Amino acid sequence: MKENELHDQLSQMRREAEERDAQRRADSAGVKYLPKEKLAVNVDALALIEEHEAHEAQCAIVEEEDKRVALVTLDPGFSKTKKVIQTLKEKGYDVVLYVVSHSSLEYAYSFYKHVTSRRSAVVGAVKIEEDSEGTIQEHEIETLEKVKESLTKYNSPGSISLFMQALLLGAMSLRASDIHIEPRNESVIVRYRIDGILQDIFAGMTQHVYRAVLSRIKLRSELKINVRDEAQDGRFTIDFTEKRDIEVRVAIAPSEFGEVVVMRLLDPETIQLELSQLGLREDDLAIIEKELKKPHGMILNTGPTGSGKTTTLYAFLKRKHSSEVKIITIENPIEYHIEGIEQTQVDPQAGYTFSDGLKSLMRQDPDIILVGEIRDKETAEIAVQASLTGHMVFSTVHANESTGGIPRLLDLGAKANSLAPALNLIIAQRLVRRLCDACKKEVPLENKETIETFLSSLPKRVETESLKTVDHVYEPVGCPVCNGTGFKGRIGIYELLEINDRIQELILEEAGSLRIKEAAQKNLFVSLQQDGVLKVLRGITTLTEVERVTGDIQWK
Repeated sequence: MKENELHDQLSQMRREAEERDAQRRADSAGVKYLPKEKLAVNVDALALIEEHEAHEAQCAIVEEEDKRVALVTLDPGFSKTKKVIQTLKEKGYDVVLYVVSHSSLEYAYSFYKHVTSRRSAVVGAVKIEEDSEGTIQEHEIETLEKVKESLTKYNSPGSISLFMQALLLGAMSLRASDIHIEPRNESVIVRYRIDGILQDIFAGMTQHVYRAVLSRIKLRSELKINVRDEAQDGRFTIDFTEKRDIEVRVAIAPSEFGEVVVMRLLDPETIQLELSQLGLREDDLAIIEKELKKPHGMILNTGPTGSGKTTTLYAFLKRKHSSEVKIITIENPIEYHIEGIEQTQVDPQAGYTFSDGLKSLMRQDPDIILVGEIRDKETAEIAVQASLTGHMVFSTVHANESTGGIPRLLDLGAKANSLAPALNLIIAQRLVRRLCDACKKEVPLENKETIETFLSSLPKRVETESLKTVDHVYEPVGCPVCNGTGFKGRIGIYELLEINDRIQELILEEAGSLRIKEAAQKNLFVSLQQDGVLKVLRGITTLTEVERVTGDIQWK
């Protein structure tokens, strides 16, 4: 064996022995052990203890978020370490303790060289932006390109706070619903989901920054920092303005090259929409208004995840909300908090499921109940009985079409003779991207005869007179207003299945969705795709968008 190879092998053995010793000390003290390869250091957190004090106490703070700190040490029982912990607690910090090896602690200390330059940068920013409440300014993240520039600028171990600000505030500025952080073989990718479409934002995050960002997200979400081989879920809040906090739902899962992070941004402004702002046609809106006036019964909403079902149901709650009625919800999880409405959240680990929660809610004398999702027989039966005993029930069920909601409930075990009189309305919906009004361009309408036939096939309740003379539609172009995509925002397309006598008969017969759809089409039914085409003719979206969410256009 060559001398260099022998030296490397001995060094590796010493490192492994050192880590085993740290693991032993952690077990002996009853404290979590943090291996070196999982250690990430946040320079801002490190600065909470002066370097000479950290060396004397044989410890270091490697992460801090909302008065919660991760402190690594050689020996939790060392008197000077205990004194540091006590001082931190007296200052209001919640201390999460980890035992590490000597080399891990030295690695943490090596980041102190960034502390001085980091402090200078903060002082400089304050002088330049004296009126600002934060270091990242609006002009730095107002466009897609500027967000990319900011992430590139702050992609260093000494700028983790600024990187996090650019990451989160940039997503809010661009109206992103989700942030994805995905480690790959040679890089870490950041992607935003904007208007339902994932877009690559940044591909140059260094491993040091990735580990520090991951630790910060875990700490803020109250997740286990040293757990990397299992999925974890959490949440935290961004104090965006005095009157508006953004809830962030965090999902972390192991992958081949590291842990994948998905952060869903829950903006309360999303649910401030009134019924008239959802994208419902006047005739559909009239049907919903009629159904909401009924004192009891069930209204179901169907569609895939991310199709806007929650926003629609919350709009129903807002319309029904008054001092004269009691509204209670059971959700998984509570996505948006609504003032004046009692909201509860399921907790399967504690045995509190949708069915258990619904049983409990029925004893609270509610007038209106929102059940986040009907996914099992017991929940379906209780929801149906609630709607039959004088309650209004709003809920969702997984089905691709409104007509598929009925077979789905029957498959779950709902009794047909109870379901038929309980159901009032089933809605299916999707979200399509709106054309950017600042840059969309007219293009001639092709296949006018096909469009005329399409319009004449629609029920008389649909207003089509103004569309018969349309000779153009619109296409996306792209401009600074829409960050070059040609689209800005989204709007719903809907189909409504009213439960009339014929549909009730089919429910009692336990008919399939095809027979139910055939019956519905004979009774003023407008499909998702038809509603989408109507929005194309009104210049709101494109045929490509409608086909993206509903499939190829079926003109006949």
